[in-house]
Amino acid sequence: MRLRSIKNADERLIEHPRIVHNEKENRGKWKEIFDNDNPIHIEIGMGKGQFISTMAKNNPNINYIGFEKFTNVLVRALKNLNEENVNNVLAVRMDVEEILEVFEESEIDRIYLNFSDPWPKDRHEKRRLTHHGFLERYNSILSPNGTICFKTDNKDLFDFSLEEIEKHGWKLKKVTRDLHSSVYVEGNVMTEYEEKFVSLGMPIYRLEASR
Repeated sequence: MRLRSIKNADERLIEHPRIVHNEKENRGKWKEIFDNDNPIHIEIGMGKGQFISTMAKNNPNINYIGFEKFTNVLVRALKNLNEENVNNVLAVRMDVEEILEVFEESEIDRIYLNFSDPWPKDRHEKRRLTHHGFLERYNSILSPNGTICFKTDNKDLFDFSLEEIEKHGWKLKKVTRDLHSSVYVEGNVMTEYEEKFVSLGMPIYRLEASR
């Protein structure tokens, strides 16, 4: 479903202090931007920002950067960023295809992929955020002990992701096909999508992967 356009969306992003506009110029300098040496976690596809703003509030000693390519979605996320009033979260409007131009090698400690577009048609599999083409990018920017945390409601995407991750030499842990009935639910922060799916009784698939 297409999101309704928001009046003056671009202007609202330009004026907001949590939105970064010169992200590629900050490559290798993100700890300077945050003005500390805390670990940096990123969420690719932050949606309306509920997850990342809550994580930032709950973990003040971790820095967070959310990526969202759709302007109208990112503008809607400003409400969550404003309400939590945290200083350790920033947001960037861009496509993950360019992630290597934003971070240096080993600059990131954790990547969150929450309810990514499943791209169900076989001809679109390269667009899935757990495709090995993206895994190679993540491997470059993650620290040696870095981790990918992936959640989805889509069984086919989860099966594809398991296969891609194992096939390309990543180590799996905390794998579950029903997060909210597992021991891994402790400390779980839900996205807007997750709340909806759980309310409908749908299982949430989750995994972590590291090199």
